[in-house]
Amino acid sequence: MSELIVVERSGPVQVIRMNRPDKKNALTRAMYQAMAAALVEGDADAAIRVHVFLGVSGAFSAGNDLNDFMAVATGGEGGLEVWNFLLALAGSQKPVVSGVDGIAVGIGTTLNLHCDLTFATPRTVFRTPFVDLGLVPEAGSSLLLPAFLGRQQAFALLGLGEGFSAERAKEAGLIYAVVEEDKLEPAVMEAANLIAAKPPEALKLSRDLMLGPREPLLARMCEERDLFQQRLKSDEARAALIAFMMRKKG
Repeated sequence: MSELIVVERSGPVQVIRMNRPDKKNALTRAMYQAMAAALVEGDADAAIRVHVFLGVSGAFSAGNDLNDFMAVATGGEGGLEVWNFLLALAGSQKPVVSGVDGIAVGIGTTLNLHCDLTFATPRTVFRTPFVDLGLVPEAGSSLLLPAFLGRQQAFALLGLGEGFSAERAKEAGLIYAVVEEDKLEPAVMEAANLIAAKPPEALKLSRDLMLGPREPLLARMCEERDLFQQRLKSDEARAALIAFMMRKKG
C-alpha cells in the first residue's frame, strides 16, 4: 500500500485513511488504486465486517490531484485506477462508514454518497466543482444526489457548485451526524463496531434491500465515466484547469 493511503485493521473494522496532508488529501492514481485494493481485499476477508474511510485533520479530500487531470487534458491517458476504485466502492459487499473533517471536494464529497453512515464536523464543507472545471459529475452522483436531495438542491451542489455545510448536508439527509472535531473518529469507530456486532447475513440482506438493484447505478457511472474522459480532453476543460492552477500559483 502507498504510504499516502494507510490501511489498518481494528478487529472487524478496516480503516482506510487518506494521508497526504500537505496536499489536503488530493488523490493520485496510486492512491485510488491502493484504496480499491483495500476494499476488494476487505470484502473477500470474512473477518472484516465494516470499511471505514477517514482523512486527516482539516481535510477529508480536496478531490482528484489536478496534475493527473492535466496529464489527460494534454494528451495523456489515465483513469483506470479511479474507475477501479469507484467500482469497488459502489459494489462493496460490506457496510461503509466515513468520517469527514474540513475540506470535502469532488470525490471528497461523492465518496460519501456510497457510505451507509457519514459523520462530519461543523467546519466541513461539501463541494463538487465539476462544472466549474469544464467536467461532469462522477461516482454516480448525477443519479444519487437528485434521489437524496431532490432535483433543485442537487443542481445547487452539482450545477452551481454551491458548498453545503455539514449542518445543511445533515438536514438534507446527505450525512448521518455532525460531531465536534475531537469526537469524530471515536464516533465513527463506535458506529463501525456496532455495525460489526450485528448478525452479518441479516445485515447484508437488509443492506442489499435498502440499496436496491445496483445495475442502474453502474450504468450511470459508466455514462459519467465516458463523458468525464471526453470532457477532460476538451478545450473548455483544459482552459478551466489551466486557469485554476494559475490561480493556485498566484
